Amino acid sequence: MEKFFLAALQGVNGLGGKRIRRLANYFGSAMEVWQAGEGELRQAKILDEGVLESLLLARRGQPDLPERLQEECGRKGISLCTIEDGEYPGLLKEINNPPLALFYRGRLAERPRLAMVGSRRVSAYGRNVAESLGSSLAAAGFAVVSGGAMGVDTCSHQGALKKGITEAVLGCGVDVVYPAGNGRLLAEIAEKGAVISEYLPGTRPLAGNFPARNRIISGMCLGTIVVEAAKRSGSLITAEMAVSEGRDVFAVPGSIFSPVSTGCHRLIQQGAKLVIDSHDIIEEYPEFAKKRNKKKNIDEKNKTHAIITETEERILQVLQFDEPLSIDEVIYRLHGGDVANAAFVLLQLEFKGLVRSDDLHRYVRTVKEGVL
Repeated sequence: MEKFFLAALQGVNGLGGKRIRRLANYFGSAMEVWQAGEGELRQAKILDEGVLESLLLARRGQPDLPERLQEECGRKGISLCTIEDGEYPGLLKEINNPPLALFYRGRLAERPRLAMVGSRRVSAYGRNVAESLGSSLAAAGFAVVSGGAMGVDTCSHQGALKKGITEAVLGCGVDVVYPAGNGRLLAEIAEKGAVISEYLPGTRPLAGNFPARNRIISGMCLGTIVVEAAKRSGSLITAEMAVSEGRDVFAVPGSIFSPVSTGCHRLIQQGAKLVIDSHDIIEEYPEFAKKRNKKKNIDEKNKTHAIITETEERILQVLQFDEPLSIDEVIYRLHGGDVANAAFVLLQLEFKGLVRSDDLHRYVRTVKEGVL
Protein backbone atom coordinates (compact mmCIF):
# COMPACT_ATOMS: atom_id res chain seq x y z
CA MET A 1 0.00 0.00 0.00
CA GLU A 2 2.95 2.33 0.64
CA LYS A 3 3.66 2.67 -3.08
CA PHE A 4 0.16 4.03 -3.72
CA PHE A 5 0.74 6.74 -1.10
CA LEU A 6 4.00 7.53 -2.88
CA ALA A 7 2.21 7.74 -6.24
CA ALA A 8 -0.45 10.00 -4.73
CA LEU A 9 2.25 12.37 -3.47
CA GLN A 10 3.94 12.30 -6.87
CA GLY A 11 0.68 13.51 -8.37
CA VAL A 12 0.68 16.70 -6.27
CA ASN A 13 1.51 19.68 -8.45
CA GLY A 14 4.91 21.18 -7.64
CA LEU A 15 5.88 18.67 -4.96
CA GLY A 16 8.56 16.82 -6.92
CA GLY A 17 10.62 13.74 -6.15
CA LYS A 18 13.33 15.42 -4.09
CA ARG A 19 10.85 17.03 -1.69
CA ILE A 20 8.87 13.80 -1.42
CA ARG A 21 12.03 11.95 -0.41
CA ARG A 22 12.90 14.56 2.20
CA LEU A 23 9.37 14.40 3.60
CA ALA A 24 9.38 10.59 3.65
CA ASN A 25 12.71 10.58 5.47
CA TYR A 26 11.41 13.13 7.98
CA PHE A 27 8.07 11.42 8.69
CA GLY A 28 9.18 7.82 8.12
CA SER A 29 7.07 6.87 5.08
CA ALA A 30 4.95 8.23 2.25
CA MET A 31 1.85 7.13 4.15
CA GLU A 32 2.88 9.20 7.18
CA VAL A 33 3.42 12.22 4.91
CA TRP A 34 -0.05 11.86 3.40
CA GLN A 35 -1.61 11.55 6.85
CA ALA A 36 0.45 14.26 8.60
CA GLY A 37 -1.40 17.26 9.99
CA GLU A 38 -0.92 20.76 8.61
CA GLY A 39 0.98 21.82 11.71
CA GLU A 40 3.35 18.86 11.43
CA LEU A 41 4.02 19.65 7.78
CA ARG A 42 4.78 23.28 8.61
CA GLN A 43 7.05 22.25 11.47
CA ALA A 44 9.10 20.09 9.08
CA LYS A 45 10.05 23.29 7.17
CA ILE A 46 10.54 21.37 3.93
CA LEU A 47 7.80 22.90 1.77
CA ASP A 48 7.31 26.52 0.79
CA GLU A 49 3.84 27.98 1.22
CA GLY A 50 2.68 27.41 -2.37
CA VAL A 51 3.65 23.72 -2.49
CA LEU A 52 2.25 23.14 1.01
CA GLU A 53 -1.08 24.56 -0.11
CA SER A 54 -1.04 22.27 -3.16
CA LEU A 55 -0.52 19.24 -0.93
CA LEU A 56 -3.23 20.27 1.53
CA LEU A 57 -5.65 20.98 -1.31
CA ALA A 58 -4.96 17.59 -2.91
CA ARG A 59 -5.60 15.77 0.36
CA ARG A 60 -8.77 17.70 1.12
CA GLY A 61 -10.13 17.05 -2.37
CA GLN A 62 -9.25 13.35 -2.44
CA PRO A 63 -8.36 12.10 1.05
CA ASP A 64 -8.78 8.48 -0.04
CA LEU A 65 -6.74 8.86 -3.26
CA PRO A 66 -4.16 6.14 -2.41
CA GLU A 67 -6.90 3.60 -1.72
CA ARG A 68 -8.77 4.58 -4.89
CA LEU A 69 -5.57 4.29 -6.92
CA GLN A 70 -5.05 0.77 -5.66
CA GLU A 71 -8.62 -0.19 -6.55
CA GLU A 72 -8.48 1.47 -9.98
CA CYS A 73 -5.17 -0.14 -10.91
CA GLY A 74 -6.47 -3.56 -9.95
CA ARG A 75 -9.65 -3.04 -11.95
CA LYS A 76 -7.88 -1.76 -15.07
CA GLY A 77 -4.92 -4.13 -15.05
CA ILE A 78 -2.42 -1.36 -14.32
CA SER A 79 0.80 -2.17 -12.46
CA LEU A 80 2.76 0.23 -10.26
CA CYS A 81 6.43 0.07 -9.37
CA THR A 82 8.58 2.42 -7.31
CA ILE A 83 12.20 3.39 -7.64
CA GLU A 84 13.02 0.82 -4.95
CA ASP A 85 11.52 -2.10 -6.88
CA GLY A 86 13.56 -4.52 -8.98
CA GLU A 87 11.51 -4.03 -12.14
CA TYR A 88 12.09 -0.26 -12.14
CA PRO A 89 14.36 0.63 -15.12
CA GLY A 90 17.92 0.68 -13.81
CA LEU A 91 19.25 3.52 -15.95
CA LEU A 92 16.29 5.73 -15.03
CA LYS A 93 17.40 5.69 -11.39
CA GLU A 94 20.60 7.47 -12.43
CA ILE A 95 19.07 10.66 -13.87
CA ASN A 96 18.89 13.92 -11.96
CA ASN A 97 15.17 13.82 -11.19
CA PRO A 98 13.79 10.30 -11.67
CA PRO A 99 10.09 9.60 -11.10
CA LEU A 100 9.61 7.84 -7.79
CA ALA A 101 6.77 5.72 -9.16
CA LEU A 102 5.78 4.43 -12.60
CA PHE A 103 2.41 3.15 -13.73
CA TYR A 104 2.46 0.66 -16.57
CA ARG A 105 0.34 -1.73 -18.58
CA GLY A 106 2.10 -4.83 -19.84
CA ARG A 107 5.51 -5.99 -18.70
CA LEU A 108 8.64 -3.87 -18.33
CA ALA A 109 11.52 -5.00 -20.53
CA GLU A 110 14.38 -7.01 -19.09
CA ARG A 111 16.74 -5.97 -21.87
CA PRO A 112 18.72 -2.87 -22.85
CA ARG A 113 16.71 0.02 -24.22
CA LEU A 114 17.22 2.50 -27.06
CA ALA A 115 14.98 5.51 -27.63
CA MET A 116 13.70 6.57 -31.04
CA VAL A 117 12.12 10.00 -31.41
CA GLY A 118 11.28 12.50 -34.13
CA SER A 119 8.74 14.65 -35.88
CA ARG A 120 5.00 14.03 -35.69
CA ARG A 121 4.74 15.22 -39.30
CA VAL A 122 6.99 12.51 -40.65
CA SER A 123 7.99 12.33 -44.30
CA ALA A 124 7.83 9.15 -46.36
CA TYR A 125 11.59 8.86 -45.93
CA GLY A 126 11.34 9.29 -42.14
CA ARG A 127 8.54 6.73 -41.91
CA ASN A 128 10.63 4.30 -43.89
CA VAL A 129 13.74 4.80 -41.77
CA ALA A 130 11.88 4.69 -38.43
CA GLU A 131 10.16 1.39 -39.19
CA SER A 132 13.32 -0.23 -40.52
CA LEU A 133 15.53 0.95 -37.66
CA GLY A 134 12.91 -0.03 -35.09
CA SER A 135 12.67 -3.51 -36.59
CA SER A 136 16.46 -3.98 -36.84
CA LEU A 137 17.16 -2.77 -33.31
CA ALA A 138 14.40 -4.97 -31.85
CA ALA A 139 15.78 -7.95 -33.77
CA ALA A 140 19.22 -7.20 -32.32
CA GLY A 141 17.84 -7.58 -28.79
CA PHE A 142 17.00 -4.01 -27.76
CA ALA A 143 13.69 -2.72 -26.43
CA VAL A 144 12.74 0.28 -28.57
CA VAL A 145 11.35 3.15 -26.47
CA SER A 146 9.31 6.02 -27.88
CA GLY A 147 6.44 8.31 -26.96
CA GLY A 148 3.40 6.73 -28.60
CA ALA A 149 2.69 9.87 -30.66
CA MET A 150 1.91 10.09 -34.36
CA GLY A 151 4.76 10.22 -36.85
CA VAL A 152 8.19 8.86 -36.00
CA ASP A 153 7.01 7.46 -32.65
CA THR A 154 4.28 5.37 -34.25
CA CYS A 155 6.57 4.11 -37.03
CA SER A 156 9.30 3.18 -34.54
CA HIS A 157 6.83 1.21 -32.40
CA GLN A 158 5.36 -0.55 -35.44
CA GLY A 159 8.78 -1.54 -36.73
CA ALA A 160 9.89 -2.87 -33.35
CA LEU A 161 6.73 -4.93 -32.90
CA LYS A 162 7.58 -6.87 -36.07
CA LYS A 163 10.77 -8.32 -34.55
CA GLY A 164 10.71 -7.75 -30.80
CA ILE A 165 9.31 -5.52 -28.09
CA THR A 166 8.74 -1.82 -27.62
CA GLU A 167 7.70 0.51 -24.80
CA ALA A 168 5.65 3.70 -25.06
CA VAL A 169 6.14 6.43 -22.45
CA LEU A 170 3.07 8.67 -22.30
CA GLY A 171 2.43 12.25 -21.24
CA CYS A 172 -0.94 11.19 -19.81
CA GLY A 173 -2.34 8.31 -17.79
CA VAL A 174 -1.68 4.81 -19.13
CA ASP A 175 -5.45 4.30 -19.37
CA VAL A 176 -5.88 7.34 -21.64
CA VAL A 177 -5.70 6.71 -25.39
CA TYR A 178 -3.67 9.54 -26.89
CA PRO A 179 -3.51 10.23 -29.71
CA ALA A 180 -6.99 8.86 -30.34
CA GLY A 181 -5.96 7.10 -33.54
CA ASN A 182 -3.34 4.99 -31.77
CA GLY A 183 -5.64 2.95 -29.55
CA ARG A 184 -4.97 -0.32 -31.36
CA LEU A 185 -1.21 0.31 -31.43
CA LEU A 186 -1.07 1.10 -27.69
CA ALA A 187 -3.04 -2.07 -26.96
CA GLU A 188 -0.55 -4.13 -28.97
CA ILE A 189 2.38 -2.45 -27.22
CA ALA A 190 0.85 -3.28 -23.83
CA GLU A 191 0.39 -6.89 -24.94
CA LYS A 192 3.96 -7.37 -26.19
CA GLY A 193 5.86 -4.72 -24.22
CA ALA A 194 4.70 -1.93 -21.92
CA VAL A 195 2.85 1.39 -21.89
CA ILE A 196 4.39 3.55 -19.16
CA SER A 197 3.67 6.84 -17.37
CA GLU A 198 4.54 8.67 -14.19
CA TYR A 199 1.11 10.35 -14.29
CA LEU A 200 -1.90 9.10 -12.36
CA PRO A 201 -4.49 7.07 -14.28
CA GLY A 202 -6.99 9.38 -15.93
CA THR A 203 -4.52 12.25 -16.35
CA ARG A 204 -5.21 14.13 -19.57
CA PRO A 205 -2.42 14.83 -22.10
CA LEU A 206 -1.62 18.41 -21.10
CA ALA A 207 1.11 20.20 -23.06
CA GLY A 208 3.23 20.71 -19.94
CA ASN A 209 3.42 16.96 -19.33
CA PHE A 210 5.48 16.14 -22.40
CA PRO A 211 8.85 17.75 -21.59
CA ALA A 212 8.83 15.85 -18.28
CA ARG A 213 7.82 12.69 -20.16
CA ASN A 214 10.83 13.16 -22.47
CA ARG A 215 13.30 12.87 -19.58
CA ILE A 216 11.92 9.38 -18.90
CA ILE A 217 12.30 8.32 -22.53
CA SER A 218 15.95 9.37 -22.66
CA GLY A 219 16.62 8.40 -19.04
CA MET A 220 15.56 4.77 -19.50
CA CYS A 221 17.83 4.28 -22.48
CA LEU A 222 21.46 3.77 -23.39
CA GLY A 223 21.05 6.18 -26.27
CA THR A 224 18.51 8.27 -28.18
CA ILE A 225 18.10 8.15 -31.97
CA VAL A 226 16.55 11.21 -33.63
CA VAL A 227 15.07 10.15 -36.97
CA GLU A 228 13.61 13.45 -38.18
CA ALA A 229 13.43 16.77 -36.34
CA ALA A 230 12.62 20.29 -37.45
CA LYS A 231 14.51 23.29 -36.13
CA ARG A 232 12.33 23.58 -33.00
CA SER A 233 11.20 19.98 -32.63
CA GLY A 234 10.40 18.63 -29.18
CA SER A 235 12.62 15.65 -30.01
CA LEU A 236 15.62 17.95 -29.68
CA ILE A 237 14.64 18.43 -26.02
CA THR A 238 14.83 14.66 -25.57
CA ALA A 239 18.26 14.65 -27.22
CA GLU A 240 19.45 17.49 -24.97
CA MET A 241 18.26 15.57 -21.91
CA ALA A 242 20.16 12.50 -23.10
CA VAL A 243 23.35 14.56 -23.45
CA SER A 244 22.89 16.12 -20.01
CA GLU A 245 22.71 12.63 -18.48
CA GLY A 246 25.79 11.41 -20.36
CA ARG A 247 23.84 9.18 -22.74
CA ASP A 248 24.55 8.67 -26.44
CA VAL A 249 22.75 10.63 -29.15
CA PHE A 250 22.39 9.46 -32.75
CA ALA A 251 20.87 11.35 -35.68
CA VAL A 252 19.69 10.26 -39.11
CA PRO A 253 20.67 12.64 -41.93
CA GLY A 254 18.18 13.74 -44.57
CA SER A 255 18.01 16.10 -47.49
CA ILE A 256 19.59 19.53 -46.89
CA PHE A 257 16.39 20.96 -48.38
CA SER A 258 14.10 19.13 -45.95
CA PRO A 259 12.91 21.25 -42.99
CA VAL A 260 12.18 18.09 -40.97
CA SER A 261 15.87 17.16 -41.08
CA THR A 262 17.25 20.53 -39.96
CA GLY A 263 17.32 19.49 -36.31
CA CYS A 264 19.09 16.22 -37.10
CA HIS A 265 21.76 18.02 -39.10
CA ARG A 266 22.29 20.45 -36.22
CA LEU A 267 22.72 17.53 -33.81
CA ILE A 268 25.31 15.95 -36.10
CA GLN A 269 27.20 19.26 -36.21
CA GLN A 270 27.17 19.26 -32.40
CA GLY A 271 28.63 15.76 -32.16
CA ALA A 272 25.73 13.30 -32.45
CA LYS A 273 26.71 10.10 -34.23
CA LEU A 274 25.52 10.07 -37.83
CA VAL A 275 23.41 6.99 -38.61
CA ILE A 276 23.31 5.51 -42.10
CA ASP A 277 22.96 1.90 -40.98
CA SER A 278 21.54 0.14 -37.93
CA HIS A 279 25.01 -1.25 -37.29
CA ASP A 280 26.19 2.33 -36.60
CA ILE A 281 24.07 2.07 -33.45
CA ILE A 282 24.46 -1.61 -32.60
CA GLU A 283 28.26 -1.47 -32.76
CA GLU A 284 28.26 1.02 -29.89
CA TYR A 285 26.82 -1.66 -27.57
CA PRO A 286 28.54 -4.95 -28.46
CA GLU A 287 28.08 -6.26 -24.91
CA PHE A 288 24.29 -5.99 -25.25
CA ALA A 289 23.42 -6.77 -28.86
CA LYS A 290 22.56 -10.31 -29.92
CA LYS A 291 25.14 -12.08 -32.05
CA ARG A 292 23.87 -11.99 -35.58
CA ASN A 293 24.47 -14.55 -38.27
CA LYS A 294 26.05 -12.48 -41.05
CA LYS A 295 26.00 -15.32 -43.53
CA LYS A 296 22.26 -15.75 -43.04
CA ASN A 297 21.70 -12.04 -43.69
CA ILE A 298 23.74 -12.24 -46.90
CA ASP A 299 21.87 -15.33 -48.08
CA GLU A 300 18.52 -13.63 -47.40
CA LYS A 301 19.61 -10.55 -49.35
CA ASN A 302 20.68 -12.69 -52.30
CA LYS A 303 17.40 -14.58 -52.16
CA THR A 304 15.45 -11.30 -52.18
CA HIS A 305 17.34 -10.00 -55.20
CA ALA A 306 16.92 -13.32 -57.04
CA ILE A 307 13.13 -13.09 -57.05
CA ILE A 308 12.97 -9.58 -58.52
CA THR A 309 11.91 -9.60 -62.17
CA GLU A 310 13.33 -7.29 -64.81
CA THR A 311 10.14 -5.20 -64.85
CA GLU A 312 10.17 -4.92 -61.06
CA GLU A 313 13.80 -3.82 -61.17
CA ARG A 314 12.97 -1.05 -63.67
CA ILE A 315 10.19 0.27 -61.45
CA LEU A 316 12.42 0.13 -58.36
CA GLN A 317 14.99 2.23 -60.17
CA VAL A 318 12.53 5.10 -60.71
CA LEU A 319 10.95 4.98 -57.25
CA GLN A 320 12.40 7.16 -54.50
CA PHE A 321 12.91 6.55 -50.78
CA ASP A 322 11.65 10.02 -49.82
CA GLU A 323 9.38 11.17 -52.68
CA PRO A 324 6.05 9.34 -53.10
CA LEU A 325 5.10 8.82 -56.76
CA SER A 326 1.69 8.09 -58.27
CA ILE A 327 1.28 5.34 -60.87
CA ASP A 328 1.11 8.00 -63.59
CA GLU A 329 4.38 9.51 -62.39
CA VAL A 330 6.01 6.07 -62.34
CA ILE A 331 4.89 5.42 -65.93
CA TYR A 332 6.13 8.86 -67.00
CA ARG A 333 9.57 8.16 -65.55
CA LEU A 334 9.58 4.79 -67.28
CA HIS A 335 8.93 6.66 -70.55
CA GLY A 336 5.66 4.89 -71.16
CA GLY A 337 3.86 1.74 -70.15
CA ASP A 338 0.52 0.23 -69.27
CA VAL A 339 -1.26 1.53 -66.15
CA ALA A 340 -2.83 -1.83 -65.27
CA ASN A 341 0.46 -3.67 -65.65
CA ALA A 342 2.33 -1.06 -63.60
CA ALA A 343 -0.30 -1.30 -60.86
CA PHE A 344 0.07 -5.09 -60.78
CA VAL A 345 3.87 -4.90 -60.58
CA LEU A 346 3.70 -2.31 -57.80
CA LEU A 347 1.32 -4.59 -55.89
CA GLN A 348 3.79 -7.47 -56.24
CA LEU A 349 6.62 -5.25 -54.98
CA GLU A 350 4.46 -4.23 -52.03
CA PHE A 351 3.86 -7.90 -51.17
CA LYS A 352 7.63 -8.42 -51.25
CA GLY A 353 8.14 -5.53 -48.85
CA LEU A 354 10.13 -3.49 -51.36
CA VAL A 355 7.66 -0.62 -51.79
CA ARG A 356 5.00 1.01 -49.67
CA SER A 357 1.85 2.90 -50.68
CA ASP A 358 0.26 5.80 -48.83
CA ASP A 359 -3.39 6.86 -48.47
CA LEU A 360 -3.21 8.67 -51.83
CA HIS A 361 -1.99 5.50 -53.60
CA ARG A 362 1.48 6.92 -54.10
CA TYR A 363 4.51 4.68 -53.81
CA VAL A 364 7.97 4.89 -52.22
CA ARG A 365 10.76 2.38 -51.90
CA THR A 366 11.25 0.82 -48.49
CA VAL A 367 14.55 0.26 -46.77
CA LYS A 368 15.01 -3.46 -46.44
CA GLU A 369 16.14 -4.87 -43.10
CA GLY A 370 19.91 -5.14 -43.02
CA VAL A 371 20.28 -1.94 -45.06
CA LEU A 372 19.21 0.16 -42.11
